[in-house]
Amino acid sequence: MKPAFVIAVVVMVIITIAVVVAPLLRRGRQQGHSRSVFALALFVIVAVPLLTLGLYLKIGTPATLDGVAVQPPAMTIDQALADLHAHLAQQPDDLRGWSLLAQTSMAMHQPSDARDAYDHMLKLDAGSTEAMVGWAEVDAVLQPGHVMGERARDLLRQAVQKQPDNQRGLWLLGISQFQQNQFAEAAATWRHLQPMLQPGSTVANAVAEQIAAADAHAGGASNSAPKSTNPTTGNAVPGGPALQVKVRLAPALKARIGSGDTLFIYARAPNGPPMPLAVARMDASTLPVSITLTDAMAMTPQLKLSSVSQVFVGARVSHSGQAIAQPGDLEGDAGVVAVDSTKSINIIIDTVH
Repeated sequence: MKPAFVIAVVVMVIITIAVVVAPLLRRGRQQGHSRSVFALALFVIVAVPLLTLGLYLKIGTPATLDGVAVQPPAMTIDQALADLHAHLAQQPDDLRGWSLLAQTSMAMHQPSDARDAYDHMLKLDAGSTEAMVGWAEVDAVLQPGHVMGERARDLLRQAVQKQPDNQRGLWLLGISQFQQNQFAEAAATWRHLQPMLQPGSTVANAVAEQIAAADAHAGGASNSAPKSTNPTTGNAVPGGPALQVKVRLAPALKARIGSGDTLFIYARAPNGPPMPLAVARMDASTLPVSITLTDAMAMTPQLKLSSVSQVFVGARVSHSGQAIAQPGDLEGDAGVVAVDSTKSINIIIDTVH
């Protein structure tokens, strides 16, 4: 307890006696009242505060009178990641730690770090379906055009063989098969997934649409099969989103365009996964260019323009051809727009990454 508090209590008692009790005593003598009455009053005025203080010291929490200790600032995500990296450096066999790092890295749009974490998981447990599916997913994000490579496809096949009810693995395996023009296999994979989904849900409807699309390409669909989005051929859903995007390069950056540079025009969820909901890839020499982003340009049937209400629209010239931005790439964006917008979206590529 601070001494200042005790002094304040004593001072208040003295002031009370001087201001209240003393005048009452003088007036009482003038009116002939007994001194004992006023002596009792004085005792009560002095004793009650002191008794209260004593009881508080005995059974209360006097430490609170010293003030509340300053709390340290909350840990930031960067500090937490640094601590996790330090922990894994000391305990590299912590499988759950690598899993947490992989998931956090993906949430922070760091797919390279996520893939590295999944690699560590696979070294520790080659049969981890979580690591198999996670590695395949983040590797696709890093590949040009987000096309899954042979290792990703092999890991997905192993994952669904080991865990036949792995919904994410089945979904991605079907996408990889669709990308390889293995339409009958893709339809069969998604049909295996279909009974696991809640009927009428957004995911179930998306799977049904993609089964119909795969059947149509495999030649097994009837004329009444529903029209669907095709992520590889560009057949748009009638009445679906159609964002008209015009991209041009700032004159000051024209000298930075080289032969073989790649132009990416994309739309992604403002606060969602880094995988685009629609993306177009072309030669950067075509600038300026106009293009329409639709559901047909989605990388996965589930994540497409019509699955959200707003998107972030941007464009990037990549010198390496990689889907992930690299130092020296040229960028521009139009910010967040509504997916049902019918206005022309203008982008000026005017920034060096």
